[in-house]
Parts: sequence; C-alpha cells; structure tokens
Amino acid sequence: MVFCPEVVILSFSRVLKMPVLIILWCAGAWVVLAETGTDHQRHQARTAAKAVLSAEGISPTLPPNEVGQILVAMYHRIGKKERTWTRTQENFKSDLVELYKEGYRPVSLLDYVENRVSIPAGTTPVVLTFDDGRIDNFRIIEENGAPTVDPTSAVGILEQFHAEHPDFPLEATFFLHGKVPFGQSKWISYKLNYLVAKGMDVGNHTTGHDNLSLSQYSRPERIQRVIGEQAQYLEKMLTEHPTYRVAALALCHGQRPRHRALWRFLSAGLTNGYAYANAAVLNVGSGPAPAPASTAFNPHSVPRVRASEIGTGRLGLRAWLRYFDRYPNRRYISDGDVKTLTVPLHLKEMIDKTKLNKAQVVYSNSEP
Repeated sequence: MVFCPEVVILSFSRVLKMPVLIILWCAGAWVVLAETGTDHQRHQARTAAKAVLSAEGISPTLPPNEVGQILVAMYHRIGKKERTWTRTQENFKSDLVELYKEGYRPVSLLDYVENRVSIPAGTTPVVLTFDDGRIDNFRIIEENGAPTVDPTSAVGILEQFHAEHPDFPLEATFFLHGKVPFGQSKWISYKLNYLVAKGMDVGNHTTGHDNLSLSQYSRPERIQRVIGEQAQYLEKMLTEHPTYRVAALALCHGQRPRHRALWRFLSAGLTNGYAYANAAVLNVGSGPAPAPASTAFNPHSVPRVRASEIGTGRLGLRAWLRYFDRYPNRRYISDGDVKTLTVPLHLKEMIDKTKLNKAQVVYSNSEP
C-alpha cells in the first residue's frame, strides 16, 4: 500500500452534469480512482479533466494495465504528397506530436517482444517501424564532403523531434531489402552504423522484397536463402557494430508461405553456413498488438497499424488513437517499473506467466 501525504480529489460530475470521474494526486502522480456512466460520458469527463489539469501543467495518469494493447505503427515512404503507402512529412510530424501529447512513448521492437518495456508510469509504449528502406526514410546530404542527415527524411524528423522532446526516445526499426538500402550506394555502411549507434534498429525485409506465399517459396531452402542472405549482408555492413544481429523480419506484402509447416523458417534457419534468428516476425495487419505478457501474444505474428489515412478505413493510426482515447482502459499503461507487471485484478486471466521476463505480478483493484 502506498502512503499518500497529499491527497487531492477532483470530481467532474456536478459542473459537467455527467457521471463522476474522480482523480487522485498520490505519490507524485495523478491516478484515476473511479469512473461511472457510459463509455461516451466517461470520455467527455476525461476530456474535461485533461483540459482543467493541463491548465495547471499537470498530466492525469490512468491506472496501470500492462496487459493492455500496444500500437505497432507501420510506415513506408515519407514524401511530399499523401498516398496509400506514403506519409507526408507534415503528417508524420503531426503523428509524432499527437503520440507525444496522448502519452505514447517509443520503445524498441525487441524490448517490446522480450517484455522489457521501460517507460514512465502512466505512459503507453508505441513501436515505430518503417518498411522498404526508401531514400526518403534516410537521406544523406553532403556538405563540403561531410555527411549530414536530411532533416526532411524520416530519420531527420525523428532526430529533430527527439531533440525538442528528450522524453520521446529515439527508437525505430527500419526493415530493409536488397543491396542498396536507403538508395545511396556510397553511404550504405555509414547509414546502417549510424542507425545502430543512435539506438535504432535494422530489420530484415528479405533480399528482393519477396512474396513468400508464391509457389517458388514452397521449399525450405529458398525461404531460408532470401531471409538469411539479407540478414548476413546487413550485418556485414555494420562494420562498427560487429556483434549486432538482425533479429526481426517484416513480411513483405504481409504474406507467409502457403504451408504452415514452413512458417518456422521465418523465425530461424540456416543458409550457406549462416544461422539467422528472428525474435519478432511482423505482419502488415490492421490492429493493435497484444501486450508481451498477454496470453494472446505471439512474437512470430505481430500485427501492425498502417500509419496512413488513405485506404485504411477506420483502421489507420489516427483512428486507433481516437479509439484508445475513448477506451483508455484497453491500452497498455505502464507502472514505470520493469521489475513489476501491474494488471487490474479482473484481467488476471490474460497473463501468460511464462512471458514475465522475471517481473513480479502486481494486481490492482481498478475496474473496467
């Protein structure tokens, strides 16, 4: 039990003429104690609470729920015109602003799948991924012969946002295919080493953006070759990080081999004496991913949310952000301590105790 020397309770029922939202200031954080009424009414109350508290420079914190859902955002191109697989530079910046304001904090893909989520209490993890390795993801501009990151590229935008918001970690995974990832052959090794040095990750997107559901991939050796050779090549280019291992695969076109018996080669295999192992296999998907300690979690089939508003219906990134704003009890909320896994008591059956990564389970009495 936490002793609270200062207790402040705010009620938004009388003024707003709606059911009660009670917020408690305890141990240096705002905690939602109780909510009543319909989902829509509770959403209105939370919105009003945010407005009042923001005026005081305070951010209300929801009760921890570390079996809640997590957004794994899937980007492709970053360009000047919004298209099905292109996010404009301004919209990408706007995505980062909204994620930040709504309490989302980036974590690495591998920290997510291995249940090492370390973010402040009351915040929600988000995983940022980029497929295909286009030049607009990471462009180098030469100034007097020296390399400079193009500030309009995805990497440049992420770095600038992190500089302005140091509590928004520089975490992202770039899934790359082929021999010239990011398009500039002169800077292949430089870019890959740069990403890893900055704490970001390099992922596998096969040698030729291969659709593994086609008949030519019906043999294990062919699957292992297009995955293993790409991982081996990327690691070879990481000259400044000789121990770094490419440990994640994003499925091209979201497609798996036709025969389920071949799926195991997505996670691990051997080609020409080189062994690869993927801790995560990512789908194209259209919904949030389960928490890593959830019974629903499968690291070899991780769904993603398309970071676009074209052709996504109600399944794009912004739509899911609105969904979690309306149903915040369904999203992952950190307790701020990697040594504990805090879960509402009524969700205890969702915990897979084989996936705790040595964390101690703590149950809370917060209601749905």
